[in-house]
Amino acid sequence: MRELVFATNNKHKTEEVEKLLSGKYKVLSLTDIGCDVDIPETGNSFAENALLKSSYVVAHYGMDCFADDSGLEIEALNNEPGIFSARYSGNRDDAENLRLVLKKMEGISNRRANFKTVIALIKEGQEHLFEGVIYGNIRLAPAGEKGFGYDPIFEPEGYEVTFAEMSMAQKNLISHRALAMNKLMAFLKEKD
Repeated sequence: MRELVFATNNKHKTEEVEKLLSGKYKVLSLTDIGCDVDIPETGNSFAENALLKSSYVVAHYGMDCFADDSGLEIEALNNEPGIFSARYSGNRDDAENLRLVLKKMEGISNRRANFKTVIALIKEGQEHLFEGVIYGNIRLAPAGEKGFGYDPIFEPEGYEVTFAEMSMAQKNLISHRALAMNKLMAFLKEKD
């Protein structure tokens, strides 16, 4: 089985991706390759941040790599938190980030939002980008115990439950990351 590095130490993301790529590639995390550097995300877009991470692994470890950058974009907040989703409240605290979004959304009737993922793959020296977007609405209050991040307040279009109320299997069928991963997997299948 071929190896691909997924430039993350986020256990939840790694679990999601391992299930999506199972049987096709052995997915290695940054921990698996001995990388304990917090790769800076200084780009101005999801694509730039994903490329920064995958480029770092290729440059320092010489392994094909993919990285993602994901975030929640809320229409009424001018697409905030966007690329700052993981550190919106000033730190990487999911509960604080969620509380800040709900506070900023108080009294706002336009609840439209989307989750976006951009995956940057560097394979055999070539860069490739894959995007996944799912649209939905921000709930007035959190619901559900599953998932992570903003999952308890994001209700995808066509559903009456939040991501945090779905099983991982259900979420993996429709999520922004799954949509981008499906494009990545189709590309890998076509090229291999």
